[in-house]
Amino acid sequence: MRMLIAAAALAVLGAVPAGAETRIFIIENHSDYGVDECLTSGARCGKVVANAYCQSRSYNQVVSFRKVDPDEITGASAPPACRSALCGDWVAIECTR
Repeated sequence: MRMLIAAAALAVLGAVPAGAETRIFIIENHSDYGVDECLTSGARCGKVVANAYCQSRSYNQVVSFRKVDPDEITGASAPPACRSALCGDWVAIECTR
C-alpha cells in the first residue's frame, strides 16, 4: 500500500512545474453542505472544492486530492475506534503556487 502511495506521489510531482511550491493539507472531511462527498469520492465537484480550499490558503490551485486513512497521517494520535455514522473521513489536498 505504501509503495502505491509513493508511486502516485511521484506521478503527481511530475505534473508540477519545477520550482513550484507545493503543500499538502490534511483536513477532516465533514460539512453540512455535501461537499464532503465530492472530496472523498473523487467526483468532478471535488476539484472545485479542493481548488477553493487551496485559494483560501493563498495557493493558486489544487494538484491532487484524495481520501486518506488516519494511520497514514504522521504524528496523528490514534482516534478511538469509530462506531457511529458521525465519524469523519480525512482528505489530503495538495496545493501549489
